[in-house]
Amino acid sequence: MQLLFPGREEDFREVARLLVDAPSVAVVTHIKPDADAVGSACALTAGLRQLGISATAYIGQDFPHPENLDTVPFVDEIVYTHNAPEGALVVTVDCASADRTGAFRPVVESDRGRVVVIDHHASNPLFGGTNLVVGSESTTVIVRELFTYLGVELDADLAYCLYAGLVTDTGSFRWGSPRMHALAAELMGYGLDTRQIAMDLMDAMTPSDLREAGSVLAELELFEAGGLTVAVFTVDAARMAAMSQRAVEYIIDYSRSVQGADIGMVLKQYGRAYWNVSLRSSTVDVSRIATRLGGGGHIPAAGYSASGSRDDVVADVLRALR
Repeated sequence: MQLLFPGREEDFREVARLLVDAPSVAVVTHIKPDADAVGSACALTAGLRQLGISATAYIGQDFPHPENLDTVPFVDEIVYTHNAPEGALVVTVDCASADRTGAFRPVVESDRGRVVVIDHHASNPLFGGTNLVVGSESTTVIVRELFTYLGVELDADLAYCLYAGLVTDTGSFRWGSPRMHALAAELMGYGLDTRQIAMDLMDAMTPSDLREAGSVLAELELFEAGGLTVAVFTVDAARMAAMSQRAVEYIIDYSRSVQGADIGMVLKQYGRAYWNVSLRSSTVDVSRIATRLGGGGHIPAAGYSASGSRDDVVADVLRALR
């Protein structure tokens, strides 16, 4: 397969050299992981092991991944811990900022020299000693390119991991460049059941999920600010406890589809006054809004965390737009 990122050859070679020379590698992906996080971490860890490199995937939290990610190969080998490994080269994947590494943040921030950042978020502040931050559809696309420089041979399991990140982060190929289709074609050549993968990762929901998601959608509110219309959906703490991650992601994806709205905003309550906010748009650079409010992301998809009442969080976004 031809290079996915021509012009970045030396950047990929540098990271490949660091990985091959490392005594061991700790692959760290972000807390509250999605398919791109898990797919890139599992693929890179398995690819390095194929080369005889000691590698382990970590997430800096106590609780495991959402159940919709259970079918991603090697996901059960991820270590959930607050204890960073001693002496390993730390490679973060799909972490837009140091805080997204959770319990690993102190190590990442205090010893940047042993940190390699592999990521596709435009807002990434380059928090590693070495940074492979490339504008891309998903972090798994970058990992696939890195495999070319490492000499890792693809198989069905690696292809599944890479495809998981690609299909979810592109909204089932609704946005991205021709590169995503070229890579999807390559990965499908390893016998992937793409229909079942989509069902497992994104589509299948229980009757309870559908009822809860329906109640959230029914409470849609529209706000005007800065000449833009914002569609706001609120998933309070009780609903967060009742809904699967798959159902929450469904609402987030749906938020960009409201006719007449320029921005979709989904508030997810994780504490009495603590929220994770997801922003989506097909026309507005929401990464600029998220960055202003302490987060980051991509032009069409971004997010951040906020404290305060629900109305306060909405007001902050409207104020940023004005």
